[in-house]
Amino acid sequence: MSSSIANTRSEVWRARVGSALRTTLACTIAGCSSLYGPAPLRRYLEFPSFMYATTVLIVSDATLGDTLRGCWHVLCSNIQVMVLSLLSLQLIGPHNFTNLVAALAMAGSAFAVALPESTNLVTKQLAFGQLVNVYVSTVVTGPEGGVAIHPIHVVCSTAFGAVASVLAMLIPFPLLAYYEIRKLYRLYAKNTCERFDCNIEVISASDNSTAVSFLTQAKSLSTTGDRLHQSITSKLDGMHWERTKVFNRHWIDPEEKQLDLELPIRAMGIALSNCTSFPVGVIDEELRGVLHNCRGQFSKKLNQRANCFDATTTSEMKKAILTKNLSIAYKDLPTSFFLYCVHLLLDDSPIVKKTDHVQGITQKSGDSRRSTRKVVMYLTPSYINLAFAFKSSLTLGLAVFFGLTYNEENGYWAGLLIALCFVTGRHPTFSLANARGQGTAMGSIYGILCCFIFKKIVKFSFLPLLPWVIFSSFLRYSRMYGEAGGIAAITGALLVVGMKHHDTPSQFALARIIEATIGLLCFATVEILFNHCRAATLAKSELSQCLRSLQDCIDKIAFINPTKREMAFSSCQALREGQNKLKSLVGQLEEFTLEAELEPNFWFIPFHSACYRKMLESLSRAADLLLFVAYSMENVMLLSQKNGAFWVDLHDRVNENVRTFKNKVGPTLKFLEEITTKKSPRKLENELNRNIPCDIETQEYPNADAFRVRSGDEEVDSITALFSHI
Repeated sequence: MSSSIANTRSEVWRARVGSALRTTLACTIAGCSSLYGPAPLRRYLEFPSFMYATTVLIVSDATLGDTLRGCWHVLCSNIQVMVLSLLSLQLIGPHNFTNLVAALAMAGSAFAVALPESTNLVTKQLAFGQLVNVYVSTVVTGPEGGVAIHPIHVVCSTAFGAVASVLAMLIPFPLLAYYEIRKLYRLYAKNTCERFDCNIEVISASDNSTAVSFLTQAKSLSTTGDRLHQSITSKLDGMHWERTKVFNRHWIDPEEKQLDLELPIRAMGIALSNCTSFPVGVIDEELRGVLHNCRGQFSKKLNQRANCFDATTTSEMKKAILTKNLSIAYKDLPTSFFLYCVHLLLDDSPIVKKTDHVQGITQKSGDSRRSTRKVVMYLTPSYINLAFAFKSSLTLGLAVFFGLTYNEENGYWAGLLIALCFVTGRHPTFSLANARGQGTAMGSIYGILCCFIFKKIVKFSFLPLLPWVIFSSFLRYSRMYGEAGGIAAITGALLVVGMKHHDTPSQFALARIIEATIGLLCFATVEILFNHCRAATLAKSELSQCLRSLQDCIDKIAFINPTKREMAFSSCQALREGQNKLKSLVGQLEEFTLEAELEPNFWFIPFHSACYRKMLESLSRAADLLLFVAYSMENVMLLSQKNGAFWVDLHDRVNENVRTFKNKVGPTLKFLEEITTKKSPRKLENELNRNIPCDIETQEYPNADAFRVRSGDEEVDSITALFSHI
């Protein structure tokens, strides 16, 4: 096993254990304060259920910066809840609150919370839960508490949950995002070095078996690198909240540096996948020696960068690599592209970032358009946000009404469970509801067992919850339960043991499970009403949009005209914007594919996930290559300004390659897009004059060989090779 893979696994294990222990510490602080704290403090912590939920939501998998951001979300939600709840209670009056009035007040307040575009999702989730507590408590207690008492208690309980989270992040030492990212970045740099070494070994391999062995190792390293990249990205917001940039003059944006490393490394893998055989004929002993020497230079550069987040070194091999690349450019395109990527890595070339010349051309017009767009965006809610507001409003209103109707005293739980479920856009509804339901049941049963075992020493019944919190924290990383199920399992046990209630623990747990089921049924029903299209159908539609977007990007690859150089710069900018759009669409296609894999089939045709996964891989590869096309064209333009003779000699050959590429790829993409837009197999059968008896997504064709011009792998390899020509 690679050393970077082993180190990454141990680091992931350490981080998860640390997160579980800090979650346990935060819950312990919150629980002990609500059960055994001073009487003046306990008088304001009347809603321990939501205090636990707030603590788990903020502290799980967090750093100090993430926790500070969570405290800001708590402050924003407290302000919203105080304004909305006091206004509703003052206008309606606590004595007029019935089940129906509480449900209507909940629906109206939830709509007001969910509608603003700029409010963070965590703030909305916290506000939903707080409003459920306020309105249900008003129904249960009636006019006894007055107008302000319930909102104040809810806000204080939520705020104390945030305080417990901050204390858990500070004890025994502060968990800073900056040091966590720095640690992960060192692992990522080591992983990148090993991937680079493996790719060099593959291209230099003397036989096919050696090349296959190193290719397999490179794929494993790539998977680990992707996980490290995601971990670093997830902690960036926390680092910004810690303001570490102010205290570290060497600080640079690690995300940008990661992309500049990741793209050439991935492109090297694309080039190797297009090599027909090993050993590669154009790799002579001289070039093999240069490539092996590059490994040490690249490793040294990454080690320096990982230590201080900013380092630049020069390489004497760059000229040799470039010279060799030019000599074999038209003999072996995959090898030429591989050498080009090596040169980019050694040269620290910012592929993702536009060149200064292009930035200067487009900055002024872009700034004015961007500022206008921001104003319009903040003033006008989008369709997605309107749908989210209506969905959350209706769901919470129904959950509160039916929860109070079934059991007024325990009517909280129907709305509280789903308050933290909401996300903007689509998500796997049945999978999420199932995970929350199972987590709630498991946690409640464990809580009952704790109460039964420690019924004679009630003061210590909180102790057996600590290992359960640790265990449930690990459930968050499982595929079966995920974050939703893990949080539900933690809170399920905490609410049975960690708060005072009038019923016996078993009666309370049973009532809570039934109320949770009511809430989840409301949640699933409204989700189906608002998102009635299956994820499989949306994935098919999104695939069509991805193909159309890829076609648009290819159309934006401009022919070089010596008399219109500024137009070429603007076309490069347009290509980068098109690539960003394509990358966004591919990301959405991946989300729909994941949801379609998790949703039940019912009476529909099973979703063919393998087909979509293969298309996702090909589209992601195309999106990466488009960035190289834009970067190369920008550099060609800059070189042409310095050397006119170079421009005249080059532009005919480049235009011929672009023309060949467009003629080859354009019809294929258009044909594939037309196929994906056909809703009925019969229509496609009539148009193609072929017998296709079942849905396209199943890929079950009796005459599939006649339908395809060539196999998918051959087509992808052909298109990838044409990208290298440009």
